[in-house]
Amino acid sequence: MTLTHSTEIDVSTYERDGYLHLPGYITNPWLTELQSIAAEFVEESRTVAKSNSRFDVEDGHSAGTPRLRRLNSPVDLHETFARFALEGPAAGLAVQVLGGPVRYHHSKLNFKWADGGEAVEWHQDIQFWPHTDFSPLTIGLYLDDVDAEMGPMGVLPGSHHGQLYNLYREDGSWGGAIKESDIETLDLNDVRWLDGPAGSVTVHNCCLVHGSMANSSARPRPLLLQTYSSADSYPILGIGANGVTGKRSGAVIGGQAKQTVRIGGRSIPGAPDWSRKGAPTIFGSQHDG
Repeated sequence: MTLTHSTEIDVSTYERDGYLHLPGYITNPWLTELQSIAAEFVEESRTVAKSNSRFDVEDGHSAGTPRLRRLNSPVDLHETFARFALEGPAAGLAVQVLGGPVRYHHSKLNFKWADGGEAVEWHQDIQFWPHTDFSPLTIGLYLDDVDAEMGPMGVLPGSHHGQLYNLYREDGSWGGAIKESDIETLDLNDVRWLDGPAGSVTVHNCCLVHGSMANSSARPRPLLLQTYSSADSYPILGIGANGVTGKRSGAVIGGQAKQTVRIGGRSIPGAPDWSRKGAPTIFGSQHDG
């Protein structure tokens, strides 16, 4: 597989700040093709009355006035999304930033619809799908022009080096957002709002504090997102969204998996993946060759 690499990027800035902002990074023909496919799914959403496994819709969504929040797992729904994430510019960028083969985790297309598309409260990503390290990052692509009124992503530079927050509510239920008492300890004056023309790309580390305001404009804000980790990083099953991230989750891009995992600074040379054909006994491994 030959990955598509665009211009060189400054990995040291990503490591220091926890994010990259690349205005106009994706150009045609990729951009127009992705826009066209996204529009097809908007049209398809007119046939549903409520959220399902494919579409997450707002209250008030209808055939006449679609109000999409999310297209779930677009990589598994259309080959154009799959090519972009698994062998196209997003894949190439992930390999550049992480410095070697990467493991694809999941994708989504967040629409943040016009005239009030919902805000995303301040949060970190790693709590939703913990891994064996903190290498996971998410690459976002704005499919349309995004200005300050449209609820662009906001990031708090350097916050990936700090605390990992408890995203449960005070009553113990899952909230998916940093509690107000913790928000008060953050200097939100340092937030950077990542807007830009169609084709602009954001990259953010899984531990970075980020969020977005509601969309107060008359235009939707489609943001295509795909998440990757280093190839020796693995999602921890049985917690969060891990295990329900799509049939292509786990695909290794830009090289081969070496069956190693690094935990707590120690590298474990793991056994082969026996999940499909069954594991041999230790006697078979040691004596049957």
